[in-house]
Order: sequence, then C-alpha cells, then structure tokens
Amino acid sequence: MKAAAAGDLGPFGCVARAWEQHEAELRSYLRRHSRDAEAADDTLQDVFVKATRQGQDFCTLGNPRAWLFQVARNELVDRARRARASEPLPDELAAPEPEGVAPVDELAGCLSRCLDELAPEDAAILRSCDIEGHTVRAYAHAQGLSLGAAKSRLLRARHRLREHLMTACQVRFDADGSVDGHVPREGGSIA
Repeated sequence: MKAAAAGDLGPFGCVARAWEQHEAELRSYLRRHSRDAEAADDTLQDVFVKATRQGQDFCTLGNPRAWLFQVARNELVDRARRARASEPLPDELAAPEPEGVAPVDELAGCLSRCLDELAPEDAAILRSCDIEGHTVRAYAHAQGLSLGAAKSRLLRARHRLREHLMTACQVRFDADGSVDGHVPREGGSIA
C-alpha cells in the first residue's frame, strides 16, 4: 500500500520509495559516524532534502542507495569541516590592506560594456548565472535547455567574455591567473 501511495507523488515517488527502503540503514550509518544522534538526524534530514531537490532526476539514477550513501558521506565530511575549530591568525601574519581599489574591481565599467557587446545569448547566461547568482539548472529549466547544454553554453560564454575583456580592456593576468590590471577604455564599442 505504501508503494502505491509513493507512486502517486509524481517525481517524488521515486524518492519516497528509495527513502522508505534505505532510511533506517542511512540513519544507522550516520549515527555510527557522527558525534551524536541529533547531529546524525540533522544530516539525515539534509540528505532527504537533497534527494527531493533532485526531483525527476532521482528517478533516473541507476543505484539510488549508492547515491544516498554518497550524499550522506559528503554531508558528514562537510559538517566535520564546518565544526573544525579555527584560530585567528596573529596580527603580524595578516595580509596588509591594499591601498586603493583592487585591479579586478576596477574592471566594473569595462565588464558592463563588454557584456553589452557580446552576443545576446552569451550576455543573458552570464548575467543570470554569474551576476544574478541563479543556478545553471534554473537557467536551463527557464530556457528549455538540458543541464549539459546550459553548462556548455555558460563555459563558452565565459571564455568569449574573457577573450573580449583581454582585447577590449587589455586585461593583464598574473602568474596565478588573477587580474593584475587593465587599460581603461573610453565609452562606446569597439569594431
């Protein structure tokens, strides 16, 4: 009867069935590897939330149990990292505050102009994912694209923007790939 009810939940039916089959085993695993039962239950809840956020994609998993345990392991590691105590650095080791504006921050005006000069589809995905903070998955859904196609489009758009910034604003990079400086240009577009 429970399986039939889980089937009525649409894309969440797959999650409900897998959860029903593996929840006790997951809880036991998390309690063995957590500091306390309450932390294990919080982690278990986080795993469930991540599974439900997968929606229909969860139904396509070849091995939902393995996916659930991998997410549980990742959550345990993340929680351990966050719980690790940190000590502040001594004042003599603190990096000095840079004077003036950082080179990358000086690019704001040039970036805005370069975005306007890119192809509309490149500018749209860069603004949505990199500036407004939307996920690639949300952009893909809104545009009717597969996740893979949206990721490829974003990667290509970032590459074209970088190339355009290097040409239009003469951006220079240091050995680490960080912006080292640029030559500001007058308003207007380049040919």
